[in-house]
Amino acid sequence: MSYLDSIKAFTTEQVVKLIVNSLRNVSDETIIKLTYLAEKLTPIEYYRDQIRGLRQMFEEKRPQIVLARKVLQETHPNVREKLMVNVIVRSILLGVPKRQKLEKELGCQVPFFFVVSPTMRCNLNCYGCYAGQYRKESDMPIELMDRIFTEAKEMGMNFLTISGGEPFIRKEHLDLFEKHSDMSFQIYTNGTLIDRNLAKRLAQMGNVYPAISMEGYEEETDARRGKGTFKRIMEAMEALRDEGVLFGFSITATRQNTELVSSDEFMDFLIGKGCSFGWYFTYVPIGKKPDMNLMPTPEQRIHLRNQVHKLRYEKPIFIGDFWNDGPYVGGCIAGGRRYFHINNSGDVEPCVFCHFTVDNIKNKSLKEAFSSPFFRAIQERQPYDNNLMRPCMLIDVPEVLREVVEKYGARPSHEGADSLVTELKDRVDEYAQAFKKLADEIWERDYKGTIYYKDYKTERQEYLRKLEEEASKKQEKARV
Repeated sequence: MSYLDSIKAFTTEQVVKLIVNSLRNVSDETIIKLTYLAEKLTPIEYYRDQIRGLRQMFEEKRPQIVLARKVLQETHPNVREKLMVNVIVRSILLGVPKRQKLEKELGCQVPFFFVVSPTMRCNLNCYGCYAGQYRKESDMPIELMDRIFTEAKEMGMNFLTISGGEPFIRKEHLDLFEKHSDMSFQIYTNGTLIDRNLAKRLAQMGNVYPAISMEGYEEETDARRGKGTFKRIMEAMEALRDEGVLFGFSITATRQNTELVSSDEFMDFLIGKGCSFGWYFTYVPIGKKPDMNLMPTPEQRIHLRNQVHKLRYEKPIFIGDFWNDGPYVGGCIAGGRRYFHINNSGDVEPCVFCHFTVDNIKNKSLKEAFSSPFFRAIQERQPYDNNLMRPCMLIDVPEVLREVVEKYGARPSHEGADSLVTELKDRVDEYAQAFKKLADEIWERDYKGTIYYKDYKTERQEYLRKLEEEASKKQEKARV
C-alpha cells in the first residue's frame, strides 16, 4: 500500500469511527441524511443499492431499525468498532477497489470472502454434518492460516468465515484472530465451548462473531447433537449477550424441522436470547451418512422461502437463506465468484458443501487458488439457470457439477464425497425436477417485471469477457 493509500485508509477509518459513535443516540432523520452521504462515497452500484435499501428501512420504520439500534447501543465498544472498520471500511469502501483492480489483472472475479475450516475435530458427533467424513487427525497448521489471512488482507478481504469441525476446540485460533485484529471473523460453532470467560475475551477482541448451530428447541437440538447440548447453547448465548458480543444462529433446515425453525415463535425466541443475525442452510445429502430423506421437500423449501421473506419484514434480525436467496445475489456465489472454501487439509473447494478439489493451498498462493481453471469454469456457467430461485449446482442444476468435475479432473476431497454424482445421482435429478416445477411457476409470477428477471447468464458472460480482455491487454503491455 502506498503512502497516499495509507493516509486515505486511516482518514476513512477515523471518519467512520466518529460517525458510528455519533449514531448511537441520533434521530432516524439524521441517519437517513447520512445514508445519502454514504451512497456518494461508495464506489460500487451493488453496495449503493444496499445503502438505499437501508435508507428505505428507516424511512418505512421497519423492524430492522431496532436491530441497527441494538448493534449501535448494546454491543461492546470494541465489537462495534471492529465491525464498522473491518467490514464496512476495509472490506467494502477500501476493499472493493482493490478487488476490482485485481479482477482486471486476473481476468476473473475476486471473492468478497472465503471460508476456512482449520480443524475437523469436534466435541460433538452430529448426523448430516457436512464435515462429518473429513479426516480429523490433520489440523491446518497455524503458520498456514497466518499466511492465508495475510494474503487475504493484501487483496482487500478483511472479513472471513471460520468453520469446522469446532473452531473453538483449538485455543491457538483465538491468538491468531487477535493477531489479525484488522480482520473480522464469523465463526460457525456448536456453542458448547463458549463460557463466560471466553465471551469476555471475545468482547475485548471485538472481531469474532459466533454463529451457533441448532436444530430447534431442546428436543430437536439434543436429538441430533446429544443430550444437554441445548442447555449449553442457551448458557453460551446468555454469556455472549451479557458481554455485548455480536452473535447469531445457524440452522440446517431438514424435512423434520423446517416448519418449526422458520416459525414466528421460534424467531421471537432467538431474538429474545440476543441473536442479531442468522443463517438457514437447506440440508444437502453429504457428510456423515447422507440421507435424501432428510432433504426438505420442494414444498417445504418454498415454505422456508416465504416465511423468511415474512420474518425479514416483521422481526428485528438479519436473516440469510443460503439457497432461497439466489435472486438477490445473482445465483450461485461459489467457485470464487463471491466465496469458496479451504478445508483442514488445504484443499480448495468451490463451496463448503461441494467437496471436490483441484488445488491445494499448501502449494498455491491464495490468488492462484481462486483463479484456477476449475473455478473459472464454474464462474463461466453462473448463473446455471436464469431462474435464480434455482442457484445450486449440487441440488438444482446437478448436471453442471458433473460436467465441471469430469472436465477438470476434480477429485473428491474426502471418501464418499462423490456420492452426489454416483449412487445418489438419479434421486438428486428427481428432486431437482420436482423443485424446478414449483420454482418456475413462482419465478414467472413473482419476479417477472422486477430487476431480478433478466438474462443474467448473457450479462455475466459479457462481464467475464471484458475482464479477460482487460487482463490480456495488461499482460501484453507488460510483455512489450
